[in-house]
Amino acid sequence: MFKKLSLTAMTVLALGAQLASPFTAFAESAFKLGGNFETSGPHAAYGTPMKKAFELYLKQYNEQGGFEGKEVEWVVYDNKSDITESASVASRLVSDGVVGVVGPGTTGSVLAEAPVLDQAKIPHVLPAASGDGLTLDSQGDVLEYLYRVCFEDSYQGAAGGQFAATELGKTKAAVLEDSGNDFAKGIAASFKEAFEKNGGEVVVNESFAEGDQDFSAIISTLLSNDVDVIYFAGYYTEGGMFIKQAREMGLDQPIVSGDGFTSPTLVELSGGMADDIYYTSGFSEKLESEKLDAFLKSYKEEYGEDADQFAALSFDATGLLVDAIERAGSTDPEAVTKALNETKDFEGVTGKFSIDELHNPQKPVLVLEMQQGEVVKATPVEVN
Repeated sequence: MFKKLSLTAMTVLALGAQLASPFTAFAESAFKLGGNFETSGPHAAYGTPMKKAFELYLKQYNEQGGFEGKEVEWVVYDNKSDITESASVASRLVSDGVVGVVGPGTTGSVLAEAPVLDQAKIPHVLPAASGDGLTLDSQGDVLEYLYRVCFEDSYQGAAGGQFAATELGKTKAAVLEDSGNDFAKGIAASFKEAFEKNGGEVVVNESFAEGDQDFSAIISTLLSNDVDVIYFAGYYTEGGMFIKQAREMGLDQPIVSGDGFTSPTLVELSGGMADDIYYTSGFSEKLESEKLDAFLKSYKEEYGEDADQFAALSFDATGLLVDAIERAGSTDPEAVTKALNETKDFEGVTGKFSIDELHNPQKPVLVLEMQQGEVVKATPVEVN
């Protein structure tokens, strides 16, 4: 079921800001891009590397000459992991005269931003927001100015279910779901469907809430049931604590999850017990690619830390937007969106992909295997 894109009260207020369209053909001044990222609040672990990669791409682009010798400008605002703030940031970016936007990182923040940017006719590319139907309006029609470079929740959930059944050979699953999170609900539902389609059975369903720290009751239930794989539909914050407590209490089954596990904090919270962990991702440093190697090296040199999935996806989102503007030869929104629609075999650091008719990328899901807190293997999965 596609999510409906509705104008909430706070978004309507945000639309009251200036929505003048600054689109022109290339002139003497550089064009300006905007970033809407979660650099504080509960989702800062996603938004911070996105911001860094966005700025790194544009810095490198300018160092290589920019567009016909003109440097690209950019402006970034922190949406504070808050949907109201995300709509406000979108309005500020419109007022700043940006011709394209990268971000935000989460589905809720995108739902707040999208009406503002769509009314202003500003193309925006999402690095990691994976909510189903996010590129569609309430009638199921494609939103003209919204694109993304990550897969949908249902696709990654299905990849996890197929992988658990066919690659791990498991037949009895327990599914744990963050009951208040649309992302968790989406990947849990598609995991169940794919797992059962491939011969498995979901024998335990349990729920938890964001902020939970004690999983002992759920773990006791799992210990008393015959399950051979656990699917944790949630984020790294609760996931890390669950892993630690589960391993301490004697649960040794493989734990499978979605890309919400993508954070070094997961390993820290697990207390060094992140073994037999598998999670879906749109990126792995284990992929062989000269472009990826160059990105990983430059990111480490620039920031003194390793790039993660969110940095890589943001780098590609920025690159895709700049590439479309170059191919269009103009910042006119119709020309840019036409170029985005025609994207075929774009060579990104997350791999090669094309943009389909729903403005989603055509690319396989990677399942990353973690042992002793380190990713040791990446397995591409194409859902059948």
